[in-house]
Amino acid sequence: MSHAPRPVLQRVLDRSRRELAQRLHQRRVRIAPAQPLVSFTFDDAPRSALLAGRHVLERHGVRGTYYLSLGLLGQPGPSGPIATLQEVRDAAQAGHELGCHTYDHLDAWHTPWYRYIDSVDANAQALAAHLPGARFETFAYPRSGAVASVKPALARRFLCCRHGGQRGNEGQADLNLLQACYLDRHAKASLTFLRHLVERNARARGWLILATHDVAPEPSRWGCTPAFLDAVLRHALLTGSRVLPVREACRALQG
Repeated sequence: MSHAPRPVLQRVLDRSRRELAQRLHQRRVRIAPAQPLVSFTFDDAPRSALLAGRHVLERHGVRGTYYLSLGLLGQPGPSGPIATLQEVRDAAQAGHELGCHTYDHLDAWHTPWYRYIDSVDANAQALAAHLPGARFETFAYPRSGAVASVKPALARRFLCCRHGGQRGNEGQADLNLLQACYLDRHAKASLTFLRHLVERNARARGWLILATHDVAPEPSRWGCTPAFLDAVLRHALLTGSRVLPVREACRALQG
């Protein structure tokens, strides 16, 4: 009978998987925008993110990126009910970016690479069917994140791919594995920490990508409150940062 890996061994294996994903199949880009860049992203598109979260952004005249798994639309989820198709359409019409998150919200760590890419393509086909003329231009890795085997195929499909890491992108970055910082309760990122991160990004003229899921007065562990989102956004604007959806920030970065 086989035994499950011990916790220490599992941590070593997980670290090795992350290191391989970071080192292999890179697409390096210089991070030197004319103004520091900040992007706000929302994973899974829970309804609260497309309602309360969108309201916070639009109140300040900026737009965000919603990473969709279209197979989840209208279903319950750990971060609250997922948005309806009409709410997704409304966000796109208001100028927000729709990004790809695989159709089935798959974990690359536990999915064969070819099935993972099939789900990416299925998401693109569903978007074209639901919103004729629309297409995904950027990607965010669901769940555990990236593995090296999927990066080349994603590079052929997207301008860039977002990861996690709780830090910004300074100096140089891998467009196949951009770093991001989560605002959610699970990440335990305080407002003080995030203000320091925004200020550091402004000094470095970097690109800071911020992420969460739901946006609600009583958020899930994967979300944040509207007031918290508003405070971080206000601070980004106070530092003179240019707040753009991911695809627009990526284009600005590349001239």
